Amino acid sequence: MGKLEDNVRKAEAYLDAIRARGILNRIGGEDRPAIGGETFDTISPVDLKPLARVARGGERDIAAAAKAAKAAQPGWTATGGAKRREVLHAIADAIEENAEEIAFMECLDTGQAVRFMAKAALRGAENFRYFADRAPGARNGLSLPAKGQANITTRVPVGPVGVITPWNTPFMLSTWKIAPALAAGCTVVHKPAEFSPITASLLVRIAEKAGLPPGVWNTVNGFGEDAGAELTRHPDIKAIAFVGESRTGSMIMKQAADTLKRFHFELGGKNPVIVFKDADLERAADAVLFMIYSLNGERCTSSSRLLVDAEIADRFLAKLAERVRAIRVGHPLDPETVVGPLIHPVHEKKVLDYIEIGRQEGAVVAAGGTRYEGPGGGCYVAPTLFTGADNRMRIAQEEIFGPVLTAIAFHSEDEAVALANDTEYGLAAYLWTSDVTRAFRVSEQIEAGMIWVNSENVRHLDTPFGGVKASGMGRDGGDWSFDFYMETKNVSFATTFHAIPKLG
Repeated sequence: MGKLEDNVRKAEAYLDAIRARGILNRIGGEDRPAIGGETFDTISPVDLKPLARVARGGERDIAAAAKAAKAAQPGWTATGGAKRREVLHAIADAIEENAEEIAFMECLDTGQAVRFMAKAALRGAENFRYFADRAPGARNGLSLPAKGQANITTRVPVGPVGVITPWNTPFMLSTWKIAPALAAGCTVVHKPAEFSPITASLLVRIAEKAGLPPGVWNTVNGFGEDAGAELTRHPDIKAIAFVGESRTGSMIMKQAADTLKRFHFELGGKNPVIVFKDADLERAADAVLFMIYSLNGERCTSSSRLLVDAEIADRFLAKLAERVRAIRVGHPLDPETVVGPLIHPVHEKKVLDYIEIGRQEGAVVAAGGTRYEGPGGGCYVAPTLFTGADNRMRIAQEEIFGPVLTAIAFHSEDEAVALANDTEYGLAAYLWTSDVTRAFRVSEQIEAGMIWVNSENVRHLDTPFGGVKASGMGRDGGDWSFDFYMETKNVSFATTFHAIPKLG
C-alpha cells in the first residue's frame, strides 16, 4: 500500500469516529446540538462530498456559551498562574499525542498539504507551551515610586473573550489566539470558521480531557451573520480576537460598538517581497516561491506581490516560471503534494475570477492560470505567476488569497519603496539585498507591521505579530498578547503625610 493510500485509510478511520458523535457545540463542558436544531455540512475540497454534519449555532447558542464562560470566569481567574501553566502544558502534551489525527483532519477539511499540516499540531503545542510558561508572570507589573507615593501596577484578566478564527490554517491559529487568553486567566467562546470546523471540535475536547475546567473554553459552530455577529454584540464578552478579512473586521467593529469591546484584528495583506539585484538570487527565489505557494497561498502573510529589480527581472522571472510549472499539485494527504485543493468552491471561483481579471488587465500569465484537474475533481487551481503587471492592476492591489503571484519590475530603490507602500494593506513585507545599509534604510520606510530581511516568514514567539493600515490592529506574541487579554491596574499607596484640600 502506497503512502497516500495508507494516509487516506487512516484519515477515514478518524473521520468515522467524528461522524459517529457529530460536530456539536461544546458549552459548559457538554456536547450540545444547536438550540434551533439546525445543522450544516462541512465538505471536502478534494471531491466536494460531505465530511461531517455540524451544529449550526445562533444567537441562543452564543448566549448559552457566554453565560457558561461568565460563570467559569471567577474560578479560572482565581486559579494561580502555576496551576494554569500545568494545565496548558497538559493540553500541549495531549495535542502532540493526537498530532496525526489533527493533521489528517486539517488536510481533509481545508485541502492543505500534509507536508505542511504535519507540523500544524506541533506548532499548536508549541503555542500552548510558550504561553503556559508565561502564565505565572502574567499579572506581574511594575513598582513605580514617586515622592510621597508607592505605585504598584498589576494586570487582571479582561474577562470572557470571543475568538473568531479563519478557515485557512484553523488549528494553529486557534491555538495562537486561545493559548494566551487561557494563560492570562480569561475564559473563551470560540467561533471557528464554517468552512473548516473539524479540528476546532477536536481541540476543545483535547483541552478538557487534559484538565481544563468545564466552561472555561466553549465552542459554538455557525455562520458569521448569526453566531459570529451575536458573539461580537454580546455584553458579557469583553474582547474580540478576530483573524480574517479586513471588510469583516470593519463590520465587527460596527456590530460591537454599543458594548465598547476591545479588539485585536489580524486582517488581510497584499504583502510585497522586494528583490534587489545584489541579493542572493537563489535563496530569494526559494523564499518567494515558498511564501506564495506553500499553504495553497491561503495565508495572510503570503508574499503575493513580487517587486523585482528591472535589471535582473527577465532572468529571475524566467527561472521562477520554470519552477512554478514544476510545483506538485495533488491530493492533500499525498506526501509529495505541495499545493492541494482550495478550501471551497466559493473560494476557488474567487481565485479563478482574479486570474481572468489579471488577463483582462493585460498582465502576462507566465505559468499556470487555469483550473487544475486534480484527484477527486475538487477545487484545484494551478500555481499561477503573472508578469508584466503594474501596481494599479486589481491583481496587485486586492487580496486573492490563493496560489497566485503578481510580479512588477522597479527601476530604483525609491520606486521599490513607493510600490511596496502603494496599497491599503500593511501586514508583512520581505526584503532581499546584500547591502546592510539599504536593508536598514528600506525597512525603515516600509509601511508594514512585520518585515523580514533575507528571510521568509520565520516566527519567533517573543516578537510582536500584527499589521498596520487595513491589515489590522494590536499585536500578538510575548507580552503583547497579555496587553490585549488583560487590564492594567495601578494601586497608589501614600508613604508620607500630604495635605488634602478641605471643602465645605
